[in-house]
Amino acid sequence: MKPTESELEILQVLWAKGPSTVRQVNDHLSQTKDVGYTTTLKLMQIMHDKRLLSRTEEGRYHIYQALVDEKETQQHLLDRFVDTAFRGSAMKLVMQALGNSKATPQELEELKKLINNLNPSSNNESR
Repeated sequence: MKPTESELEILQVLWAKGPSTVRQVNDHLSQTKDVGYTTTLKLMQIMHDKRLLSRTEEGRYHIYQALVDEKETQQHLLDRFVDTAFRGSAMKLVMQALGNSKATPQELEELKKLINNLNPSSNNESR
């Protein structure tokens, strides 16, 4: 599963708002970019064919819903990004992210907690 950038934008709307019509998705997308209704409709039809979305009829409307899980999709995209941009090194990604912005003391503390939770044996060794 490899959603395009435009497909990912549609998925993000559906993840946030839940089942929606093409009009509802298009109205949301058009708040931040110039996108036509027919373009959104075509993309959502393609996504339905690719089994990224389900579609049910309610009267004259088709209601679309994401078939892919948000967290799984994020993990897949992140894994692919780390593999291609950082040659598989999560450490390089984190160092780049931390080097480009100033992390607050609270964020650094949260990172320490995350690292300790990911590798609990290191807690015992460092004491």
